[in-house]
Parts: sequence; structure tokens; C-alpha cells
Amino acid sequence: MSNHGPFSPNESAIEEADAESADASRPLAEAAEGKEPFLAALGARARALRVRRGLTRKALARLTGVSERHLANLEYGLGNASILVLAQVAQALQCSLAELVGDFTTQSPEWLMLRETLHACDETTLRRVRFAALDLIGGRTPARDAPPTRSSRIALIGLRGAGKSTLGRMLAEDLGFPFVELSREIEKLAGCSISEVLGLYGQNAYRRYERRALDDAIETYPEAVIATAGGLVSDIASFNLLLRRCKTVWLTADPEDHMSRVMAQGDLRPMAASREAMEDLKSILLSRAAFYSKADMRIDTSAQPLMETFQVLRAQAREAIGLPVG
Repeated sequence: MSNHGPFSPNESAIEEADAESADASRPLAEAAEGKEPFLAALGARARALRVRRGLTRKALARLTGVSERHLANLEYGLGNASILVLAQVAQALQCSLAELVGDFTTQSPEWLMLRETLHACDETTLRRVRFAALDLIGGRTPARDAPPTRSSRIALIGLRGAGKSTLGRMLAEDLGFPFVELSREIEKLAGCSISEVLGLYGQNAYRRYERRALDDAIETYPEAVIATAGGLVSDIASFNLLLRRCKTVWLTADPEDHMSRVMAQGDLRPMAASREAMEDLKSILLSRAAFYSKADMRIDTSAQPLMETFQVLRAQAREAIGLPVG
């Protein structure tokens, strides 16, 4: 769907960090050959979490007070011998490192038993357990094979440049539903631009505004098309709410199309900021794909021109909420 119409620039501020290079110290990777597997895995998880949240290493250094060099060592699996000691103690005690350190899933015997029960389950089984838990606790949307109802919301997720704003407006007009762009709602709540929210208050404040905007949209509109920012999946609580209360569509595209669409908006920062912008973009897509894939539907916006993509989206969305396609 390249070069077939404008794509919203409203996500530029929150996604700017996504396209910046997070790897100014890439030469360190060469020194990391033969590193301890546990430290390598820890570093990979740390980097994936940072990228998924749209933070550059420089931004993370500012937030934590930890030097970029030390963060680079962490991500490349160098140093951090103390964590190896904890891992060895946990192994000797026959418990997980999480139980030794004490995260929230270690607060009671029930949590520990639940962790042990789910430990060896595959993704399909875990998904079934999640749905069963939602049934038990409440707040779950109807299953895919349940009779759909017209009173519904369609939420579009995906990385910046996938076409959420353009296709979202078209879909909302076709359905006769309000179109809610969460980025604009955040700016209304904050009374300033997203760039100012991030610059003045930081990403945590942005996520709080994002959650308020999502709550308001869900409470206000029983029927709506909602365009989300690409990083919403980084806030698991907000993403869970979205999955429970909306029919979700993952709009995906080739990395080259993502980049070209962002640049077509006049935003040249991704290329100016880093020679490795495309590599960083691919890392972001990879780190978020497992979360985006939880959506009810997936549509590749690179597979065909805009109008053909819209027809695919229209048909799937109408079927999902029980409206005639013809």
C-alpha cells in the first residue's frame, strides 16, 4: 500500500525513539563472543523490553542514572557477575530467579502453584487458559465463534506507518461509527502536544494519559473505530483492556513500507538519526510482533493498494461485528 495516501504523523513523538539507533555501541558485540549464555539471554531480554517501550539507550540512561556504556554492557551480555551468583543460588535452592528476587508472582503459594502449573504450557494452551481466566473473572469479550453483536468497537493496532489513521477514518465512515484517534485524545487530556508531554513529564506520564484516553473512549462509545499508537502494547494493562473490550485488527506492513510512509509524512528523523534506522525498525517490529499477533484479525497493508486493503478491512470488520458485508 506504499504511496497510496497520507498516514497520520500524530505518533511521531512517541515513536521517534523507536526509529533512533539504540546501538551506538554495536562494536561491543564483537567483544561479546563466547559470553556466558545466561548473561547473553538477560541482555537480549533487557534490549527487547527497551525497544518494545520505544526507548533509546540514551533515554534509558537518563531515566535510570545508569551510564550508556553500562547499559550497553548489560545488553551485550558483558559483566554483571552478581546476577550469575543469584542464578546459581536459585538453582541450588531449586527455585526460579524470580522467586529468589521476589516479583509479584511470588507473593503467595497460589501464585507459585499457578506459575508451576503453567510453566511447561505452549502458547496455544496459555491462550486457552487466559480466556478461561477472563471467563472466570469477568470482562471478557465474546469468543471468536460466539454470535457477534453490533454493539462493538474496532481497534486498530500496529507500528507507525501501518495505515491506522487513514484506514480507520475510512472504516468509521463506512460503519457510521465515531473515529477515535488516541493520540489526539491524549493531547486533549494533557492540554499540550504529545512531544510536550514526553519532554516535560516523560513516557510514564504519556502512558497514564493513554490509559485515561482509552478508558474514556470505551466508556463513551459502545460503537467506534479506535486508532491506537504503536507502543500501546508495551503497557500490558492497557493492551489487555483493549483485547477485552474491542475487536482488534493488527495492521502490518513490510519494514520498507513503514519507513517510506513515515518519511513521506515529511519526518526525516529516522534516517537522520541513525544509519541503522532500518535495522532498529525491524527490531521494534520483532519485539512487538508477539503482542500484535494477539489481535482478532491481521491485515497486511503492503499486500495491495489502499482501496483494496480497505475492502479487506471492511469485510473482516463487518463480519466481526455482525453487519452485512455487501
